[in-house]
Amino acid sequence: MSPRVLLISLFSIGWCFSQEGGVAKKYTLDANAFYGSILLHNTDISHLISEHPSGIILGYSRKTFGEEEWQQWYNYPDSGASFVYQDTHNPTLGKTFGLYAHYNFYFFKRNLQFRIGQGISFATNPYDRTENFRNNAYGSRLLSSTYLTLNYRREYILDGLGLKAGITVVHYSNANVRAPNTSTNTLAFNAGLIYSIGDEANEYITREKPKVKEPLRYNLVFRSGINESDNIGAGQFPFYIVSAYTDKRLGRKSALQLGTDIFFSNFLKELIRYQSISFPENNVSADTDFKRVGLFLGHELFINKLSVITQLGYYVYYPFDFEGRVYNRIGLKRYFGKKWFGAITLKSHAAAAEAVEFGVGVRL
Repeated sequence: MSPRVLLISLFSIGWCFSQEGGVAKKYTLDANAFYGSILLHNTDISHLISEHPSGIILGYSRKTFGEEEWQQWYNYPDSGASFVYQDTHNPTLGKTFGLYAHYNFYFFKRNLQFRIGQGISFATNPYDRTENFRNNAYGSRLLSSTYLTLNYRREYILDGLGLKAGITVVHYSNANVRAPNTSTNTLAFNAGLIYSIGDEANEYITREKPKVKEPLRYNLVFRSGINESDNIGAGQFPFYIVSAYTDKRLGRKSALQLGTDIFFSNFLKELIRYQSISFPENNVSADTDFKRVGLFLGHELFINKLSVITQLGYYVYYPFDFEGRVYNRIGLKRYFGKKWFGAITLKSHAAAAEAVEFGVGVRL
């Protein structure tokens, strides 16, 4: 499908929404073309950086006006969904098609927009041992993907049409669910059109901002998933993580965390066995314990029922050396009621991903 056809489809959908009455005033549609370069974050992918990737980003966003209290805290952000198509113009890497959920945040009188999107992307030409062994970036067809855009934008330049332009970063990785997983990061310039549904005038609801005070809270989390070591063909194994931490709310938006993780990473069992046999010079014993224990400091950013967590940890029990003692975690939590939550997080060592973690927990 050509960019022209996509744009026509986008604005046809927008016209249909504009006929629905009052509720249609809360939406925008946007289409952006981009052109850029794959960043050399790891010398192992230098052979894959031969051309300039290009693509298109389509977005559908719902405006907020302060109907819920949290919207005022973040300057009335948008929530929505988006689609990203990227052509690397490199037959080894192929193309990607991704679906994302996103938030738009606004600055400088709402002329500057920052978007963060998280989703799943489909790679057309991932690693294959016989047919595509040079693609050490994408080890699977399904990839976890994050994209960021920073755009200057103007709405209602001509009726409902506006313009936007800025920079985009798109990250693709399968988080070691399957090796190889060197991943890619695309830095690009983008420009496109905005279609705003409804009248230009907006009325934002403002409320008095009450202080939020909470006692110390105690959290228990169980996380699991599957992953593989960097040795291609070593096999996928389940892992289990038990976490306990306390947090202290600092205000409406933030809380600080202090806690511990216990890791049962079964892929390390196979890696320990492999190294004990294949690399005797490393002096790794086959009965080395695969478990690890870490202490961490963290931060939680509350956004409605969602929150963003970032944690930095250090292994205090570390019998087998794998990627170093320092680890980090970033991800999303979604609260169901006041106590229970689900979480999707990425655990890594600096830029080297170890696992995507799916968790459930309780905050007491």
